[in-house]
Amino acid sequence: MRLEVRDLSFTYEKRRVLEGISLSVDGGEVVGILGPNGSGKTTLIRCINHILVPEGSVTFGKREISAMSPMERARLLAYVPQALSIGMAMTVFESVLMGRRPHVSWGIGESDIAMVTTVLEELGLSELAFRKATQISGGERQKVMIARALVQDPSLLLLDEPTSALDLRHQLEVMAIVRTHAGKKKTGVIMAIHDLNLASRFCDRVLVLSEGRVQGEGRPSDVLTEDLVRDVYGVRVRVDRGDGFPHIIAIEPVREGS
Repeated sequence: MRLEVRDLSFTYEKRRVLEGISLSVDGGEVVGILGPNGSGKTTLIRCINHILVPEGSVTFGKREISAMSPMERARLLAYVPQALSIGMAMTVFESVLMGRRPHVSWGIGESDIAMVTTVLEELGLSELAFRKATQISGGERQKVMIARALVQDPSLLLLDEPTSALDLRHQLEVMAIVRTHAGKKKTGVIMAIHDLNLASRFCDRVLVLSEGRVQGEGRPSDVLTEDLVRDVYGVRVRVDRGDGFPHIIAIEPVREGS
């Protein structure tokens, strides 16, 4: 299904946080939301998920997100926020299994157990399956939340800084799993992400925000230029395109007046 965001704006305590955002995401497509701190990335994700109520239109499969019941949204959309929320008394397996709740009418079935087992294996969490949240690291808890979202089997996956607590190896592993899941399940993915190089490598398209407005949108190779990064982030960079996708190498902050 296709997500359509049209002329979305949001005001928080009289401050305009987002202004005139338009975006479309097809099934199987991974779109990265980029921008410096305070640019509106998290707010945009929350508006799409109807946690916040924006001006403008957000439709999914030609239906307004705002017209769906919470259970309908839960069947279609899975959301992983920055702030991790995992039941500390639950085991890893139990926490991930919670992702099946929107699809369970009477009780947990063998197919639900099998799906959780498979996703735990894919994310390297099998050995932690029967540990409690108090016994695993912050990075492992973040992977558990991603696993819970994947077993929810959504048509649209919303991720807010999914790699922020992960080391380099696990960042690459998680991004590759999300990318593969999107292609296999035809799941649309929108992720707010700080790392420009991860976005460049794993996203089909990027949307760059600054002060709540779109500064660039398109393929990473077209959008992530030295001029755009300097103007949006205030950093002088060099863009190396030697391995097929832009690799951004930071040089120095841009001084005022330069």
